[in-house]
Amino acid sequence: MYERRGRRNQGTDFEGRALARPDEEVVDQGLGFDLDTLLGRRRMLGLLGLGAAGLGLAACGGGDGSSSGSSSASAGTSSGEIPDETAGPYPGDGSNGPDVLEQSGIIRSDIRTSFGTANGTAEGVPMTMELTVSDLARNAAPFAGAAVYVWHCDRDGAYSMYSEGVEEENFLRGVQIADGAGKVRFTSIFPGCYPGRWPHVHFEVYATRADITDATKTIAISQLALPKDACDKAYAQPGYQRSVQTLAEITLETDLIFKDDKATRQMATVTGDPTGYTASLTIAVDTRTTPAVS
Repeated sequence: MYERRGRRNQGTDFEGRALARPDEEVVDQGLGFDLDTLLGRRRMLGLLGLGAAGLGLAACGGGDGSSSGSSSASAGTSSGEIPDETAGPYPGDGSNGPDVLEQSGIIRSDIRTSFGTANGTAEGVPMTMELTVSDLARNAAPFAGAAVYVWHCDRDGAYSMYSEGVEEENFLRGVQIADGAGKVRFTSIFPGCYPGRWPHVHFEVYATRADITDATKTIAISQLALPKDACDKAYAQPGYQRSVQTLAEITLETDLIFKDDKATRQMATVTGDPTGYTASLTIAVDTRTTPAVS
């Protein structure tokens, strides 16, 4: 409760209260004095909005808030939650230039083609993405009604709306609304591999369809990783020549994003073959937290 200083008390009061035993250390003032001190600190912590956990940290000397166990439930990643990852330089959500989420037609299942005034098509090995969203704040119940925005590069490693040659396209971007089981499904292509990054798909989760026009309302920002055996087989197909060499130069251990835990909670389960793959991932979000990255 108190910090033992290894010396006798040098005064006759502590925190404005007279000491019962002026010649003894603060920790030796008796049970009644201790209880008064504890209750006083509990009232103070209550005013600050801290609970029992905060009281325990204060009692252990973690008053500067820098303790590794003192993070608030309003930020960061809780146990089991999908790891927070950067949206990267090509989100297309309005946070970094172009905003595809404001465009009519963004809510769609087949994201291989562009929409609106664009008419390009992304060619490549067919891939269906099946994502299941659950909410840890409700005992991992299916998150019906959640909006999931996905985007990824084409087989050449280019991102629509940003990369040279496809700035006017918006393919490989789309939003789906989770059904009663918390599931969304997208029809796409197997993404290519570009320098510095393991093959992946970006996604953002919003609590409701109405929230997608405001990038600050994301409740999760993360990435899906693809297993190497599926990548090897997909990249052996026509059009993926660049990815063969690039994949040979990267590992999960050296990837800029996945190197911390080798994408343990982000690695998709992939079934099928180069005539058509299905990549599945469960996305556990926690509506009590906010993404720690953008």
